[in-house]
Amino acid sequence: MTPDRKVNRGVILAAGDGDRLGSLTATCPKVLLSVNDQPIISYPIQALAAAGIKQIAVVVGYLADKVREELGDGSRFGVRLEYVLNPDYLGGNAISAYRVRDWAGGEPIVLCMGDHVIEPKLTRQLVQGLTLTETLCVDYTPAKHHQLAEATKVHVDSAGYIKDIGKDLAYWNALDTGVFLLAESFFRAVDELAPRLGINVEMSDVVRFLVNQKHRFHACSVSGDYWADVDTPEDLNRARS
Repeated sequence: MTPDRKVNRGVILAAGDGDRLGSLTATCPKVLLSVNDQPIISYPIQALAAAGIKQIAVVVGYLADKVREELGDGSRFGVRLEYVLNPDYLGGNAISAYRVRDWAGGEPIVLCMGDHVIEPKLTRQLVQGLTLTETLCVDYTPAKHHQLAEATKVHVDSAGYIKDIGKDLAYWNALDTGVFLLAESFFRAVDELAPRLGINVEMSDVVRFLVNQKHRFHACSVSGDYWADVDTPEDLNRARS
């Protein structure tokens, strides 16, 4: 990857069963719950489109047919949506991301979470600041609606590279927003982690593995841009307010 290379492909993870939302997701995928009169997943779709990314793979699993029926081919968003099935959707989110390896065809991808409300400015900042390494968008100034106890924390060094990541870090200076720029190194890392962790590989496991292998994982600051992770009924109510 070179700094001026355009990223053409985006991925949205939408496979999970949203069990922490209880009865709200008994018959409705979490990503289709409404926030301000549109499904949550419409926000990452629109954010990728705003960054000029029109080829998007949606990784589905739980109630996959409902996601396909609601979103269709993506034409109403001005993008082309394709669907990749993850039958192991009860596992870690990195397993869902790994399912797009063939679809990506060796090209870099911008990956978003289907259950995150994000504003378009966030993805635009990421693609405008392309680096030679995998990148995670981080927030150095968490807002009141961010639940720190539940958030994935990130320790970024003075050069702008990730030193550590996890929910229980003793020292951290940023939050993981769930928006990534990924290349083939990510998939190779999952190849090494899956034999040990099975389907329980999380994105943070992959980042930590790469960092421990001395791979430079860049942090892109999107502080001040709106993003919200929807995991619980409380999160949903805050996103709707």
